[in-house]
Amino acid sequence: MSDINQGIAYYKEGKFEEALDIFNPLVSEDPKNAMLLLHRGRILSRLGKLDQSLADFDNLIQIDAFNPDFISDRAVVLHLLQRNEEALSELDRSLNLDPKNPYRYSSRAFLKDRTGDLKGAIADYEKAIELDPEDAVAYNNKGIVEEKLGYKQRSKQSFDKADKLVGYQPKEYKSTSAPKEKPQLEPEKNIPSQLEPDQSDPKSVSFKDYWKTVGKVLGDKDTRAEFFSFLQSKFGKKK
Repeated sequence: MSDINQGIAYYKEGKFEEALDIFNPLVSEDPKNAMLLLHRGRILSRLGKLDQSLADFDNLIQIDAFNPDFISDRAVVLHLLQRNEEALSELDRSLNLDPKNPYRYSSRAFLKDRTGDLKGAIADYEKAIELDPEDAVAYNNKGIVEEKLGYKQRSKQSFDKADKLVGYQPKEYKSTSAPKEKPQLEPEKNIPSQLEPDQSDPKSVSFKDYWKTVGKVLGDKDTRAEFFSFLQSKFGKKK
């Protein structure tokens, strides 16, 4: 197995320190290689080395200023640094470059939720659902925001739709706890927990614990649930 493939394998297994040991010399040898920078930037973010991660994504933007995935990933790092105005601006730019991708709307909706623009978040989730009516994550996250606004009936409908899309019909609906009867889904198909996690200081959180199962590009639909679940678990509800 080549060094690059071994590094990617470590990354997908959640062995981020080992992956970083491989990617550091590779980037040193080829500092303008976008694939190497992308993987190292993601690895650094998972390890909580956010300033270094941002530097890699800054270099990626210099290589390709109009790549919506690079821009979206950079926005995630800015959000983790709590530079939310910049993050929102980057998500706007990513969406403008890729307006038919429902993930762009879901990403921006999540950030709007985090920063208190709840009605704006719902509007973006609804646009994401319009583009992809089978997206259980968008329905689930929309239900969480609707619940925050006190829209109990609307939130129940959203949660019920998400449950239906993943093939789960609860015996008793409870939006704030995970029902015991709910089956375990494969990691790539898991929708975010409806539990409301504790507040956390982003610098004190072990990023490795939350990023173990994430191995693909964030724009990949199969990993959206893990991305949103990570951010929800890390930050919790905005006070």
